[in-house]
Amino acid sequence: MKYNFDLPFIPKRTIQPRDSGVTMMMDKGLSVREVEDFLEANANYTDIVKFGFGTSLVIQNLEEKLKLYRSVGIKPYFGGTLFEVFIARNQFDDYRRFIDKYKLELCEVSDGSIEIPHEEKLKYISELAKDRTVLSEVGSKDAGIIISPSKWIRMMKTELEAGSWKVIAEGRESGTVGVFRPNGTAHTYLINKIIKTIKPEDILWEAPKKTQQVWFIRLFGHNVNLGNIAPNEVIPLECLRLGLRGDTFFQFLPKDIEERLRQKNVDDTVEDEN
Repeated sequence: MKYNFDLPFIPKRTIQPRDSGVTMMMDKGLSVREVEDFLEANANYTDIVKFGFGTSLVIQNLEEKLKLYRSVGIKPYFGGTLFEVFIARNQFDDYRRFIDKYKLELCEVSDGSIEIPHEEKLKYISELAKDRTVLSEVGSKDAGIIISPSKWIRMMKTELEAGSWKVIAEGRESGTVGVFRPNGTAHTYLINKIIKTIKPEDILWEAPKKTQQVWFIRLFGHNVNLGNIAPNEVIPLECLRLGLRGDTFFQFLPKDIEERLRQKNVDDTVEDEN
């Protein structure tokens, strides 16, 4: 990545197309003009774009938007809720025809809104993975449904084995379910249990809120996979990844510099008080 000035101690980002350090932007209905403006500023920092929930059925100029994303190497796909909309109607073949019509390389399999027997979900993943890259989402969109850590781990493990490129840890665009508590804080016990078995680079964490993004960057480093990022939050997230915001300012500085700066702040405070 080329920046406007060559600063030391800026962590090295993975190179597109990325397998780690992925940023997934959530498009909830941008216009063609908005997509053009978004790409002008954010193309270098965006890897995949999810057309949120069922928006791909109702938005105008869908083909034009897909073409724009692809023109800069971004892979678009339709959100997992749309997959569930088709499955609820027993129309899996129609779902495949729909994504084939738009030549999607990437697709999402989820069961956050409806209950799909897990063996059946694995079959959908295996079938779609024959000629596409599959993301599969684990976790319910219903805050009232509690899934044990062992079940999270089992589902993630078997879905990766079935052919998923990444498993998505559910957080919704609200950041208040799945791997997050209702107040938006990370469910640390659950996450720590998950990463004892599942490699973090195989997980894409839905983290729409800045505090959540900071938490994951501090835990996993700047090349953590993060998703459900709003269009106007992609560059702010990139700055978090690089230590260019206050929340991660000291994350990538050498310890001696950090200690010197912190000591200076202490000395300045003492001097002010005197």
